[in-house]
Order: sequence, then C-alpha cells, then structure tokens
Amino acid sequence: MTAKPSLSFSESLTPERRTAFYEAYKPLAVLMILIVFLLPFAGLFTYGLIGVVASVIISVFGYCCTPYLAERLGFRAGRSALRTSTGKTTE
Repeated sequence: MTAKPSLSFSESLTPERRTAFYEAYKPLAVLMILIVFLLPFAGLFTYGLIGVVASVIISVFGYCCTPYLAERLGFRAGRSALRTSTGKTTE
C-alpha cells in the first residue's frame, strides 16, 4: 500500500512551494533553467515559430509541475526544507 503524497497538485503550483523545492534541489533547478531557456531554441531550429511556441509552453509547464511530479515519483531527500504555508516542516 502506498502512502498519499503530502503535496497536492494545487499546492505545488504556489510560488512558495516551487521556490522551496528548487532551493532544496539545486542541481534540478539548474537543469530546469537550462531546459526553460534552451528548449525554445531547439523548437525554433526544428519546427520554426510553432516549435518555439510549443516548446515555451512545454518548458513552463515542466518548470511548474516538477515539484509535484518529483514528490509523486519519490524525491524524498531534502524534504525537511519544504515548508507548508503555515511554516511547519513537512514530514
């Protein structure tokens, strides 16, 4: 039986949760910055303007959803750095 993740999808979309997540996972934050900035250029070279628009949408969606997906997939290390909106540390 699997435990229910403590981070709901709507909670993961808040700027505070994303900031806390990316501060706890610095290498993942650097990777996401590279993806967000380089994916539109890849879209430009492969599909032109439509590729740029699609890749911007995909990269922003990935940046926003990564904290939720990481929680669901089991990134547990450094969770003590993630705090709820009341200031309590999540377990």
